[in-house]
Amino acid sequence: VQLVESGGGLVQAGGSLRLSCAASGSTFRINAMGWYRQAPGKQREVVAGITIGGGSTNYADSVKGRFTISRDNAKNTMYLQMNNLKPEDTAVYYCHARGVLSYWGQGTQVTVSS
Repeated sequence: VQLVESGGGLVQAGGSLRLSCAASGSTFRINAMGWYRQAPGKQREVVAGITIGGGSTNYADSVKGRFTISRDNAKNTMYLQMNNLKPEDTAVYYCHARGVLSYWGQGTQVTVSS
């Protein structure tokens, strides 16, 4: 399974961005996907997750009400809509897919200026 993120960039506080993660290869092996982020000097943390079959979602408390995770199974693509961005959301955002094995994308930088 290969994962490719896109959609990162520089935005002012209060702005919005939408990240995409396109999966290819043996996507039938995936049963859940999610977004993680890692800020400089900090550990990687989970942002949001979604199951492929039922579409159940979960969010980190820090992004609840601001971020929305979704997926388009026909396109093998997952999204993260990020609204009301804050400077503390600045990080490299990684796409993750889980089946028997764990897969990671290369990451996309999100920078929120104050």
